[in-house]
Amino acid sequence: MVTDTDFFMSLLQTAKANNATDLHICAGSNPLVRVNGKLKDIAEAGRSTPNVINDIIVGLINEHQKIKLDEQRVLDFSFSKPGLGRYRANIYSQRGTYALAVRMLPFDIPPFESLGLPKAAAQFTARTNGLFLVAGSTGSGKSTTLASLINMINETYQYHILTIEDPIEYLHQHKRSLVTQREIGDDADSFASALRSALREDPDVIMVGEMRDPESISIVLTAAETGHLVFSTIHTIGAAKSIDRIVDVFEPGQQIQIRTQLATVLEGVMSQQLIPRIDKPGLVPACEVMIVNTAIRNLIREGKHYQVNSIIQTGQASGMQLMEADLAQLVNSGVISVQEAVIRSQDQQLLNQFMNRR
Repeated sequence: MVTDTDFFMSLLQTAKANNATDLHICAGSNPLVRVNGKLKDIAEAGRSTPNVINDIIVGLINEHQKIKLDEQRVLDFSFSKPGLGRYRANIYSQRGTYALAVRMLPFDIPPFESLGLPKAAAQFTARTNGLFLVAGSTGSGKSTTLASLINMINETYQYHILTIEDPIEYLHQHKRSLVTQREIGDDADSFASALRSALREDPDVIMVGEMRDPESISIVLTAAETGHLVFSTIHTIGAAKSIDRIVDVFEPGQQIQIRTQLATVLEGVMSQQLIPRIDKPGLVPACEVMIVNTAIRNLIREGKHYQVNSIIQTGQASGMQLMEADLAQLVNSGVISVQEAVIRSQDQQLLNQFMNRR
């Protein structure tokens, strides 16, 4: 007899066989996997029913998580399946039934060099304090980038690295560093409470899964200000918009102070997107890199974030690059299509200029 647990395992196996990044299970639809950025129907699985989905969920979560799901109608968590992989999952309610979105995570943390990211981003692992942000939309590879940078520090320095995540995605082994990982829900009530206690846990490096609200952002800035090296992610595209997002979260009366703090502690922002390739199967990252210098610090203090891109454009010698420059390079190299570049660009006129500089 095939159980719903067996059925779910078969879906995970299908996802792995297709090198999928995500699996979606929703009542009334065939399960779907995302391959090279596109959703693909698993027709042979048949349409999922609410009962099947509920049975899958019961097999995945514990009693504490069930109570949280019943109260909030949404739940983030992670799980592992021996021989298959590690996964990040989100259960959410839609049309009165639960649906499940599962992100595939490799057991092993990929080396930074294998990700195709700008080498300039790796230099921030050598800093001893300050804030480095990885920006991008959902599914752009931010978590993998952060994990690879943390792993680089773990292999190089004798530090205490503390991660605060919701949920824990990549599992870090203790190498040269001690790596402690706290999961929101199981190990701490919130990012803010975990961050407050983090400052008493003697960390050298703090990795915060996401800067979500004014309280957590404020504590992140304070942690970076008090001699810690802090890594985090933010859901924006572009360095200038990341600055805007952080400042705009706060009330107008607080924004001058936040700009001053941010100008003092921010060391860099890398914004990334994952784009389908046309030269071979797979995805390729397109990135923007801002390395904070004196000119950028002054612009942040003065609230002139709109001028940041001009500094990035003239800072190529120090490793900076605009998203449009990287998109154009990928087009000119035959890696991505012009159409994809146009869709991903924030400034099409600038993109055209870079594409015509062949």
